[in-house]
Amino acid sequence: MDPVTDRTIRWGILATGGIAASFTEDLAAVEGAEVFAVASRTEASARAFADRFGVPRAYGSWAQLAADPEVDVVYVATPHAGHRDAAALMLGAGKAVLCEKPFTLNAAQTAELVGLARKRELFLMEAMWTYLDPTVRRIAELVADGALGEVRVVQADFGFPAAFDPAHRLWDPAAGGGALLDLGVYPVAFAQLLLGEPESVQAVAALTPQGVDANTAVVLGHASGATALLGCSLVAQSGQRASVQGSAGRIEIERDFFHPEGFVLHRDGREPEVFRAPARVGHGYGVEAAEVVRCLRSGLTESPLVPLDGSLAVMRTLDAVRERIGVRYPGD
Repeated sequence: MDPVTDRTIRWGILATGGIAASFTEDLAAVEGAEVFAVASRTEASARAFADRFGVPRAYGSWAQLAADPEVDVVYVATPHAGHRDAAALMLGAGKAVLCEKPFTLNAAQTAELVGLARKRELFLMEAMWTYLDPTVRRIAELVADGALGEVRVVQADFGFPAAFDPAHRLWDPAAGGGALLDLGVYPVAFAQLLLGEPESVQAVAALTPQGVDANTAVVLGHASGATALLGCSLVAQSGQRASVQGSAGRIEIERDFFHPEGFVLHRDGREPEVFRAPARVGHGYGVEAAEVVRCLRSGLTESPLVPLDGSLAVMRTLDAVRERIGVRYPGD
């Protein structure tokens, strides 16, 4: 991909839901970026979104956005089940793509997108804000520098009680429903950021009558002997905590480990060290857009901070968990 260095990078927003709105609000503060177009399945929805955020162009179909020659990159913010088709359409039209997490419903779909992007030499990145969060990056640096000695255990959980509605995307198998893809992707991604792809995967879950997971526990095993103990739930309020435990110390994150306000480093023979996150701008999605802008300006086709092989590895783990707990989606 040729570097885009001489002008503002023009963004298209695909979908008009809550996360698209939050991302668009944050994008306004990103240097070198402009919200240029929005697309929905209906023109009315796209127009309402455009009017709300002052977006110059509104399209009533994904294809119209794909055909706009002045759009440089598209943010795919559809529900999970729409990610593969939307991202493939945009890549096929020559657009760079930032696709919401989880990348797709399964690893095969993710591999399809990665293959398409690499074949066409186009930029593609999963919108995994956790990997770009400055506090999480600091944790990863401390781990890499040996501050904890050898990492032996990673623990993380993410859960909240959601009202049961079989027609809602959270509970609908056709929409990729269940706790794992919506919430479990965060603890899995966090663990694999620090430990890499696991050698073994074990899991148990409580399933709904529709066949999606409501409450899931995962144990990942690594060749080093390290383990990850992870949980996700749509029926219980978790602490959303995480800890990284090593042979010479540990890191504790008390809340919202996927974009934490800080953490405490405990090391043998030392007083606890408290790290506070820098002030967050907006909702916190701006780090994703800023990384895309940086990569496009440098002519990169993927981010070194959110590498495509890493996203593929996370999807393989999610597939393995679903196999263990018996969750299947249409098309699997």
